[in-house]
Amino acid sequence: MMIHQIKPLHKRKKEKRVGRGGKRGTYSGRGIKGQKARAGRKIKSEIKEIILRFPKLRGLGFKKPPKEKPEIVNLKKIEEKFNEGEVVSPQTLFEKGMVEGEGKKPPKKVKILGAGNLTKKLIFKDCLFSESARQKIIEAGGKIE
Repeated sequence: MMIHQIKPLHKRKKEKRVGRGGKRGTYSGRGIKGQKARAGRKIKSEIKEIILRFPKLRGLGFKKPPKEKPEIVNLKKIEEKFNEGEVVSPQTLFEKGMVEGEGKKPPKKVKILGAGNLTKKLIFKDCLFSESARQKIIEAGGKIE
């Protein structure tokens, strides 16, 4: 056996190359040192201008925030909990424990669906309605404000 025939037991660990691409690596965002941290192609100023006009859509894996869904209540439950002539609003629904709010605040949106029947004249404020719920409220003599 000669010295040039000896091989190492373990392969050498490759050095991590830094500064390439977007997410990780030392200065991959090209911070520090001059001339825009040198080397490689630059974005044309016209294209860069267009990109900078949409700041909230920029970046890797951008996701729009989810839309708030309204809390849902059926007419059947409103019939059980409310008396004749009372006001039905997100605040009153929250106080009676029919909808969940944001901590101690009532929900921003409440939608009333038409499951069940309504016989009482009620006043509805600041709510969204399904078409069937709207018809049943008007038939019962209620008001929508």
